Amino acid sequence: MVRDRHGTPIRPRVNAHTVFSWVRTFYQDLARWAADEPTRWGPWVAPCPVRDSDSDTDHSKNRARRKAAMDQRTRTLLPALPSLVKAVERQLKDAQTCLATGRETSAGAPFTTPAGETLLRRAGVSSRVYADDPATGRRRDLTVEEERAFWAWAIVEVLRHTGMRIEEALELTHHSFVAYQLPTTEIVPMLQVAPSKLDQERLLLVSPELGEVLTAVIHRVRRGQQAMPLVSAYDSLERLWSAPMPFLFQRRCGPEDRAIPRNYIYTCLNDALAASGLTGPGNEQLRYTPHDFRRIFVTDALRSGLPPHIAARICGHRTVDTTLGYAAIYPEDVINHHRSFIARRRALRPGEEYREPTAQEWQDFLAHFELRKVALGVCARDFGTPCVHEHACIRCPVLRPDPEQMPRLEEIHANLLDRLQEAKEQGWLGEVAAIEASLAAAEQKLAAMRDLAARHTTVHLGMPDLRGVVARIDSEQRNEDAKGQS
Repeated sequence: MVRDRHGTPIRPRVNAHTVFSWVRTFYQDLARWAADEPTRWGPWVAPCPVRDSDSDTDHSKNRARRKAAMDQRTRTLLPALPSLVKAVERQLKDAQTCLATGRETSAGAPFTTPAGETLLRRAGVSSRVYADDPATGRRRDLTVEEERAFWAWAIVEVLRHTGMRIEEALELTHHSFVAYQLPTTEIVPMLQVAPSKLDQERLLLVSPELGEVLTAVIHRVRRGQQAMPLVSAYDSLERLWSAPMPFLFQRRCGPEDRAIPRNYIYTCLNDALAASGLTGPGNEQLRYTPHDFRRIFVTDALRSGLPPHIAARICGHRTVDTTLGYAAIYPEDVINHHRSFIARRRALRPGEEYREPTAQEWQDFLAHFELRKVALGVCARDFGTPCVHEHACIRCPVLRPDPEQMPRLEEIHANLLDRLQEAKEQGWLGEVAAIEASLAAAEQKLAAMRDLAARHTTVHLGMPDLRGVVARIDSEQRNEDAKGQS
């Protein structure tokens, strides 16, 4: 029990294992000091009252209790993730619209926000846009609101698409983009994650959705310049400043650019959650931490059928047990029944499921994205699954059409019309029904292509080119040498 200064019990102790560790450490220190100075510390040596079994049992119970709390937290936050994504997107659009409207409004004039609030533009010569809220009498900094909404949206998207640790995300630079060559000719963009917790770097595939987010971050940090600013970041764990690097997560603070610290990410995320109004089962406000997105990423990946050893490699875990510890999918009884089912099916299933993937298996996993490339776009089937539609791509509902292949599909559509006319003239009724089904699917794919072409543009990640930087450094060095000789 935790007691006050008068000895009265206040509440049960949350973690007694810490107290046991302190007591055991104290008695071990006395024994070690007595070996060095027997005269001084020898009389104080005594057997430790805390047994090994007490400490180990308490530690096991505390670990199981913590695991159960994390699993319950993941099961609560995972269903609310789509709502959070929509909320941060809406907050970013509203903040950008409000800031643009405020800039266009003259000083002292009223304007209406997307939320229906009426604000008065505040006069001033600062580059920031301020507005007064007549309803509350509070002054609002629209520039800061838009900036926090953007970084909240960016960190949510990056963490939920990659499952990275927060320190790994903040250490991403413009040099982290790597062009990976698949076994044939296709090149896919990947992110090189710097070593953090386990001193192991790894590569992550950049999906189209993640590519759009990173492009928006790069465009914002550049601010119309050709190169990204070089800033130094302070590592609070290592107590060191990094060399100047083009970090992706950086922002303008007054006259200089600074790397975004971890506490600013927490501030932006908490503000976005407070404005979203998302609540949990007990009607309390939901609270996401950056590490929650990592647990959600692992849980969602395993639920989608990704092998555990592949998920461990993506997350940077040394063992598969660590990856399975992150997942919160089933209660304990379901897990036990599932493992029993796997044991009965060992004769029909591969025997080495939970192990480190070999180099060939990792290459097969990367080559899967090449096999999904078809003439009209990309097949969205999962890893390790065959084509269940007999490669009838026009009729297949999992085909993700490519807008650049619209002329090819229009040619196929015209050919289907000619074949339909010929089948009707020849009286091939079975062929007429088959061609009409393909024609309807082709028209649906054409509509999807036109919609994608209207909503999306080409994603350019802006691969860094160091040739200009090296030439500039060489030129400056030659000028300094010439000045020194003169």
